[in-house]
Amino acid sequence: MTPWERFVTVARGGTADKIPVAFGVDSPWIPGFFGIDTLDYFLRPDEWLRVNLALRERFPEIAWIPGFWIEYGMAAEPSAFGARIVWHHDRPPSIEPVAGGITTLLKFDPADPYQHGLMPLVLQRYADAEQRLLPEGLNIKMVAARGPLAVAGWLLGITDLLIGLKTEPEAHARLLDTLTTTIIAWLRAQLSVLRAPEAILVLDDIVGMLSPKLFEQFARPYFSRIFDEFRGLIRVYHNDTPCPHLLERLATLDFEVFNFSHEMDIADVQAKMPRVALMGNIPPLDVMVRGTPAQAEAWARECIRKTNGRGLILSAGGGMSPGTPAETIEAVVRATEDG
Repeated sequence: MTPWERFVTVARGGTADKIPVAFGVDSPWIPGFFGIDTLDYFLRPDEWLRVNLALRERFPEIAWIPGFWIEYGMAAEPSAFGARIVWHHDRPPSIEPVAGGITTLLKFDPADPYQHGLMPLVLQRYADAEQRLLPEGLNIKMVAARGPLAVAGWLLGITDLLIGLKTEPEAHARLLDTLTTTIIAWLRAQLSVLRAPEAILVLDDIVGMLSPKLFEQFARPYFSRIFDEFRGLIRVYHNDTPCPHLLERLATLDFEVFNFSHEMDIADVQAKMPRVALMGNIPPLDVMVRGTPAQAEAWARECIRKTNGRGLILSAGGGMSPGTPAETIEAVVRATEDG
């Protein structure tokens, strides 16, 4: 089986020939790993293609998630609602909250991914990238979007968002509805330019900061809309904010794969989310960056032991941290070699 076939098999509740290894990677890690300028990674399609193909060649046993990801840090969705994007040579862009806050944002209709912000540029680049990949026998399998609370957090600032959910709930519900409509359209637009996509990735860490009551009010309605819209595809949800108080509630949302925080015990997560494939949960900084290969392999083996390998996709407990070396990545793969 290929790394992607293993990922799909476990995501859909099956058993692969070996435990899959998958890592979520994007512009915080890839340019530094290959020693290139972040702006070159964004702006030079040939360089972007070269390093993404090099990842497959360097680590042939790993599924890269989402894989051949065209992104500008977290800027695509906020850029469609007036956020100022600040660019850097050595890291992804920063995003400044929109002046005027919720009052300004409520004036926006849902964004059109074919016209607004950076989204049309991403779509054009996806179409071009797939045309370059098809002669190699490859295609892009997964597309991605930030979730509505994550986008709202960039547009408002996290503190203002969390305060606003309590002090102005109706206004913030209206904003989240607008953002959810945008995210669904954005995912559909990305899928439309690809030949045979199989999965979506939704990233939203802010959910983990909510109480159970606020989850039901400000997360469930919007995430249910998103995941229900894409039934038939593999739906991956990334949230690496520790949220043990929400696991049973998250388990009732309709997604197949959960990429979660290393600060939650994987056995506990499996017990509370038994139908979901778990993608994790090796500490991305303390072990994958600062630890030794032996520590990374030992942590991976402990994940296998605690889950009995069932429904497990070995990964970092979050995205790949800047500075992660090849040696600890290879060590995680070694943990799967004897079963």
